[in-house]
Amino acid sequence: MITERSVAGRPPGDTGDAAAEARRDPVAILRAYLALCKPQIVELLLVTTVPTMMVAAGGWPDLRTLAVVLIGGAMAGGAASALNCYIDRDIDQVMRRTKRRPLPANTVTPRSVLIFGLTMAVISVALMAVFTNWLATAMTAGAIFYYDVVYTLWLKRRTPANTFWGGICGSAPVVIGWAAVTGTVSPLGWALFAVVFFWQMPHFYALAIKYKDDYARAGVPMLPVVRSIRRVNVEIVLFTVLTVAASLVAWPLGLGWIYGAAAIVTGVAFLGEALLLVRRTSTGQPAKPMRLFHWSITYLTILFIAVAVDALI
Repeated sequence: MITERSVAGRPPGDTGDAAAEARRDPVAILRAYLALCKPQIVELLLVTTVPTMMVAAGGWPDLRTLAVVLIGGAMAGGAASALNCYIDRDIDQVMRRTKRRPLPANTVTPRSVLIFGLTMAVISVALMAVFTNWLATAMTAGAIFYYDVVYTLWLKRRTPANTFWGGICGSAPVVIGWAAVTGTVSPLGWALFAVVFFWQMPHFYALAIKYKDDYARAGVPMLPVVRSIRRVNVEIVLFTVLTVAASLVAWPLGLGWIYGAAAIVTGVAFLGEALLLVRRTSTGQPAKPMRLFHWSITYLTILFIAVAVDALI
């Protein structure tokens, strides 16, 4: 087992002068708790949630509902991320990509992070319960539980299918937003859920290719660690095609030509980037997987902006 002593080379209580100084700095503490919430991930979740709420409402949703879902959703995402950091603090210490996170850096204590994450989780679910409806509330609570217990504690360290099954909670904000507006989820809501679900595989496989050695060092069986690059390439192309297909399925379910044009153009570009990565990795060229990783974010952002624009016109 990876221990604090074995990684840091000192007793668990000896965090070093830099960490001790950081714990006395209120600004450093604030930054640490913000980092624990993984704001980039929360931001991306909200980028998909707001447009979905707009199309569910046929325009701007009720402002109180919008504010509650934005605040509650951000807190739920932050809570799930903080608890993920608490659970994964052992492997974060040995991965170059994550060793500067607040817990490996000893800026905050595990107990503080656990209390912080659980408190935010309770508040987020309470907000949804008071101001939305039972379906949105249940989905919010279920997403937090699934991400931290089912995915982080169980699937992530046991199966190379972790990214696939973890995609469920990553897609949940779409249907939570829809349910908060309507009290149910229509076929269009589920189609948009499918877009985000399938999108996560090429997005995270690209990241896993980049940090393959990190994941191997930590003993996390990400697909590029335990399967051949040929297998990884097949899944990247397969799930990119499914992402684009799901986006096109959503079109006739209630979206107009602005969305349709965006889905076609960005879908072709997304598939082109995936095929470019496959060609590079298959021929021994420098893979540059982060190019696909960053483009996938651009793709999803443009697509859901088109959803919002379509809802307003």
